[in-house]
Amino acid sequence: MRTVLEVVEMVLKHQYISATEKDKKAMLDELGIRSVEELYRDIPKKIRLNRPLDLPSPLVEADLKQFIEQMMDKNVTHKDMPVFLGSGVWLHYVPAVVRSLAFLPEFLTSYTPYQPEVSQGILQALFEYQSMICEITGMDVANASMYDWASALGEAALMAGRVTRREEILIPKIIHPERKATLETYTHNIMSFKEIPYDAETGTIDVNALNNMISEKTAAVYVENPNYFGVMEHEVAEISGIAHENGALFMVGVDPTSLGVLAPPGEYGADIVIGEGQPLGVDPSFGGPLIGLFACRDDKALIRNMPGRLIGMTEDARGNRCFTITLQTREQHIRREKATSNICSNEALCAVQVAIYLACVGPNGLAQLGETCMANAKYVMKKINEIEGFTAPIFHSPHFKEFTVKSQRSAEEVHRMLLDRGVHGGKIIKNEFPELGEASLYSVTEIHSLEDMEKLLEALTEIA
Repeated sequence: MRTVLEVVEMVLKHQYISATEKDKKAMLDELGIRSVEELYRDIPKKIRLNRPLDLPSPLVEADLKQFIEQMMDKNVTHKDMPVFLGSGVWLHYVPAVVRSLAFLPEFLTSYTPYQPEVSQGILQALFEYQSMICEITGMDVANASMYDWASALGEAALMAGRVTRREEILIPKIIHPERKATLETYTHNIMSFKEIPYDAETGTIDVNALNNMISEKTAAVYVENPNYFGVMEHEVAEISGIAHENGALFMVGVDPTSLGVLAPPGEYGADIVIGEGQPLGVDPSFGGPLIGLFACRDDKALIRNMPGRLIGMTEDARGNRCFTITLQTREQHIRREKATSNICSNEALCAVQVAIYLACVGPNGLAQLGETCMANAKYVMKKINEIEGFTAPIFHSPHFKEFTVKSQRSAEEVHRMLLDRGVHGGKIIKNEFPELGEASLYSVTEIHSLEDMEKLLEALTEIA
């Protein structure tokens, strides 16, 4: 068995990369180090793996298949255990037509369509995706997707800074911690951000505090509707006015499944709209894959500063309709250090899935989806609140499909006891928001049957 360092040494020699000792020395000199060991100098020794890798012996294909199948048999599906997790990755039903069409070889194997003359199928699919994202968000221009909601937020913040030439972003205190961490990474040493407090009674943004915080340094005000706790913000139009009166952009983050029942951000003055497209036809699989939504209003300053790719419709030399990547001079592979964004890829297959899903459900289906999610969540909240020792929701506001639950027992204990009863509870958030006490975030969607919801309620009743 070989250590990690030994494997790296093998690679640098000749087994995998044709490199002489002279080549190896040149690479080390370029990195400014004398040995491979120095590659790990910033990694604390206490967390290094200073032992040989204990890897199993290789298996023949038949034995490997059997081994993997045995591992997969240990998985617990939603049918075996109802899951009430959400927090950025949600359980929703994916119609069979989505997989059937999106996983055709023409879509499944397609990569960046740099040669439009041979990529018309994938280009048109992405153009349709952009068109439908504009339709549901009420915006004018959408790109061909980002990695996820978090990266879309980081890119939107930098875009706002470029457009306004300001260096501060105001964000809500109620935000997914991973989105905030990604934003901090994106804007490090470039921009700063401040957190807008929330009303302790309603869980919505404190508009008075926002009025006092915004200044001539503010590039954008960012809100999420519904917010991280599932609360629907009811003063978005007023927040939009405050941002614009102070020369800042208004950015809105959305769960797109809510747009069948809530007004699209374009109707209340959003300049940039971002969000997570995963619930629109993309199955969750151990936290992914995800797809970031990104759209803006019709303003050349905004459009020319958008990150990622934009697919456009045009005509060929014979006057036939065709599609191409447009405004791609912003891409890193063309402009390098002058690019507006270092994002040089996207989630094309997921975008195709979203496009097929939206075309399948249509406006009426999206509205029915939102109504069902709200009705299911309201039913579960009401029933949990009737159980002694539990409060749901914590905030007195309309909720969409997620809501907070506070318990007298520790949140970890409640979670373990639910698992013992065959139910996966919500995400524990008391460490993220200690002021809420023993709190968890639950998600209820159209995929949860009455039997699933009753199983949760029965388990909580037993725990109480």
